[in-house]
Amino acid sequence: MKFPLPSPQTRLEYKVISPPTLMIKRYLTTIGVAGAAAFSQISRAFAQIKEPPTIEGLNPETDITNVILDIITIILDVILIIAVLYVIIAGIRLIVSGGDEGQKDTAKKTIIYVVAGIIVILFARAIVTFINSSFGGGA
Repeated sequence: MKFPLPSPQTRLEYKVISPPTLMIKRYLTTIGVAGAAAFSQISRAFAQIKEPPTIEGLNPETDITNVILDIITIILDVILIIAVLYVIIAGIRLIVSGGDEGQKDTAKKTIIYVVAGIIVILFARAIVTFINSSFGGGA
């Protein structure tokens, strides 16, 4: 018994996957499955969280969350001051460029990137303050 050969219109085309591509797909699939399994257990982990312990030697009203909040706020303030200094330096470079287009473009890009960074820093402070106030901490 002979089987008919497929016509050129019905011929299936197979895509050959190279071994590195196949390995990457397997790797990403494994990471995705492991990540989904880990995230499914997060609610159980958060359900077991109680009030964080206080640090010995500190005021009773000062707990670890307020200490961490103060540290994060100080770090963000220092980064914000450094960013403002970069804007000032870039402004001076823009003024002193003397008409050189390359230096002017570099100074303008620096100002744009630093302003974007300042916006990110301000959002980070807002997020930290919001999360702290949402979970009952003092602002």
